[in-house]
Amino acid sequence: MSILEKIEKRQRLEYDDAIKLYDLDLFDLASIANEIRKEKHQDKTYFNINRHINPTNVCKDVCAFCAYSASRKNPNPYTMSHEQILEIVKNSSKNGIKEVHIVSAHNPDTGLKWYLDIFRKIKEQFPDIHVKALTAAEVHFLSKQYNLTYEEIINKMIESGVDSMPGGGAEIFDEKVRKRVCGGKVTSQQWLDIHKLWHKSGHESNATMLFGHVEQREHRIDHMLRLRKLQDETQGFNAFIPLVYQKENNYLRVKEFLTGQEILKTMAISRILLDNIPHIKAYWVTSTVKLALLAQEFGANDLDGTIEKESIQSAAGAKSANGMPLEQFVDLIKNSGFTPVERDSLYNEIKFW
Repeated sequence: MSILEKIEKRQRLEYDDAIKLYDLDLFDLASIANEIRKEKHQDKTYFNINRHINPTNVCKDVCAFCAYSASRKNPNPYTMSHEQILEIVKNSSKNGIKEVHIVSAHNPDTGLKWYLDIFRKIKEQFPDIHVKALTAAEVHFLSKQYNLTYEEIINKMIESGVDSMPGGGAEIFDEKVRKRVCGGKVTSQQWLDIHKLWHKSGHESNATMLFGHVEQREHRIDHMLRLRKLQDETQGFNAFIPLVYQKENNYLRVKEFLTGQEILKTMAISRILLDNIPHIKAYWVTSTVKLALLAQEFGANDLDGTIEKESIQSAAGAKSANGMPLEQFVDLIKNSGFTPVERDSLYNEIKFW
C-alpha cells in the first residue's frame, strides 16, 4: 500500500513511511494536511489575546542557537522586579489579555521563590488571567539548583497559580544534534519526563520543535514521533508548535537557511503525523505573519496571539518585538479566507470574529 493510500485510510505512519513524506509534491502534502485540518477544525483559525513577559535574560547555560541570554552577543543583562512585571500585567489587562506567558533564562540569582511569588501575585491580583509559565528546561534548571524533584517543582508551580506549561526547551530531541545546539540543559528524555509528570498532575501543555538549523529531516520526524508516543500515553498536549530557527546573533553559523517550501512541508507533515495532538500552531513570531497565514492551508489551525511584547525570538532577528494589534490580526485571518476564532489558553472558544 502506498503512503498516500495509507493516509487516505487514516492509517498511522511510522518512521520509514514518515520520512518519505518529504519526497511528496508540496501541493499534494498541502491537500492532504488541509483535508485533515478541515476534518478537525473546519475553516477556523485560532488565536488568543495574550502577553509575553520575559523577566530575565541572565542565564547559566550557553546554547549555541540562542541570541536572548546575556552573553558576548547580547551584552545587556536585565532582571525585572516583581513590581515591573505586575505593572505590565496591569496595563495588558486593560487590553483584554486572557493569558500571560512567562518564559525566561536560567538565572541562578533570582531563585525559585522569586518565580513562585510572582506567579502567586499575578493570580491574586488578576485571578481571571491564565498563567502559562516555566518551560521544562526551566523546571529542570530549578530542580538541579534547589535539589528538588521534578514533581516537587511542579507541585509548587501549581500551588502558586501556574495553569499550563509552555512547550519551549524541546529544541530537537536527537541527542547528537541536541548536544551541539544546547548541550548542558535539559535532555530530550528529561523534557519528555517533565511534561509527562505535568500531564499526570491533571494539567495541559504545548510541545515545540526548533528546526532549520543543523538538524536534518530525519531528526524532525524522530522528534514528532517521540511526541506522538507520549501523547498516546497522556493526552496532555494541546498543540504542536514547529518553531523556525532565527539566524541572527548566535553561534551556530548556519549558512543555508530553510526555504518557505521546506517550512510548509514540515508544517503539513506535522499535521499528518501528529494525529493525536489536536492543534498545529504556525507561530507567526518565528515564521513571519505571511508564511504563518499560508501555513493555515498546510495543516496549521492556530497563529498564537497578539503577544504585545516579545524578547527571545526578536533578539535573533524575528520581527516580533512589539507584537501585533488585535484588529490587524483579525483582518489578516479574514483576508486569508479563514474564520478568526478567539480562544482561551486551553482552546475553549471565546468569540468568532
